[in-house]
Amino acid sequence: MINEKKTLIFRFSSMGDVVMTIPVLRCLEKKYPNEKFIFVTRKKFAPFFTEFNNITFFEADFKNRHRGFFGLLRLFRDLKKTNPAKVADLHNVLRTRVLKLLFQLSFHNVISVDKKRNERKALTRKKNKIFKPLTSVHFNYQEVFNKLGFNIDLTRDHSFPPSKNFNLNTEKIELKDRKIIGIAPFAKYSTKMYPLDLMQKIVGFLDQKHTVFLFGFGKFEMGIIEKWSQAFKNVYSCSSFGGFENEIAIISNLDLMVSMDSANGHIASIYNIPVITMWGLTHPYAGFSTFNSDPENQLCVDREKYPLVPNSIYGNKELKGYENAMRSISYNNVLARVEIILNNHLKK
Repeated sequence: MINEKKTLIFRFSSMGDVVMTIPVLRCLEKKYPNEKFIFVTRKKFAPFFTEFNNITFFEADFKNRHRGFFGLLRLFRDLKKTNPAKVADLHNVLRTRVLKLLFQLSFHNVISVDKKRNERKALTRKKNKIFKPLTSVHFNYQEVFNKLGFNIDLTRDHSFPPSKNFNLNTEKIELKDRKIIGIAPFAKYSTKMYPLDLMQKIVGFLDQKHTVFLFGFGKFEMGIIEKWSQAFKNVYSCSSFGGFENEIAIISNLDLMVSMDSANGHIASIYNIPVITMWGLTHPYAGFSTFNSDPENQLCVDREKYPLVPNSIYGNKELKGYENAMRSISYNNVLARVEIILNNHLKK
C-alpha cells in the first residue's frame, strides 16, 4: 500500500540490547496495529521477532552486502526502497548516525536514543562518582518512539506473550515434579563473570532437587558446560537443545533464570521468567537491568569493599585490586534467593 505508514528501527547489536527492545515493540504493535514497523538488525537476532504481526525483520548484512562505508550507502538505498515515514535509531553509533544524516537529508523524521553519556560517565568515574540510578534503557527506547509521535507507556501498555512450545531431543531429562532452572554462567567480559568454582557449587546444589539447563556459546563456555552436565545427574547442556530458536523457547518455560549481566537474563525477562542477575564491575544503576526486574533479585558486589563499582557500563574495563570482587557475592545468598523465588511460585 502506498499510504501505509512505516517506521524503520535500527538496533544492530548486542544481543541483550536487541532483546531489550522487545517490550517496547509489543507496546507499539498493541497500540498501532495498522502501522508497519521494520526492524533492521543482524540475521542472528531474527528469532526474537517471530511473535509479531506488524513488525518485520530486515537483515543488515555487515559481513557482505552492507560491509564498510559503501556497504552502508547500499544499506541506505535498500532501506529507502521500503518507503518509510519515520526512523527510530535505538543504537546511536557511527553507522546509525550516518544513516540518520542520509535520511534527514531525504526529509525523513529521525530520532536517536539518548544514551545519557554524561550521566554514565559520572556513574563510572573514579573521582567524584555520582552513584545514583539512571533511566532504564527500556524507557530510553520508549522515549524515542514517543518523540516520533507515538504514545506508548511500558508500565501500562505492555503484556507478556504465552510461553513458546519447545522440543527436547532426549527422553532422559526429568521434568516432572521438578522446577526447571536455567543458568547462564558466562559473560562477554571476565569482570562480569561469577567465579566458576562458586558457580559449580550452585549448580551442584540445585542439581539435587531441580532440573538445571546450562546456557553458553563458544569453545571455552561449552567445554565447561559439557563437564558440568556430565558430572551432575540433572544438569543439561544447551548443546542438546536443538538450536538457538529452541533455546529461546526453553527459556520461556523456565521457572527461574540465574544469569550474569548478559543476554540470557534479558531473554528470560521478556517472557516473564524471574531472573536472578549477578553483577560484577557493572551495576544495575547503569540502566541495563532485566525487564520488570525485582531489585532484590539483583545481586551486586560489596561496594563497601569495592567502592569504584561500577567502573564501566559494559564491563570492558578491568580494575586492579578488583579481580575477586564477585567473590563478595555469597553463593549461599544466591541459593537462598533461588529458594525464595521458587517458594513464592509454589504459593501462587
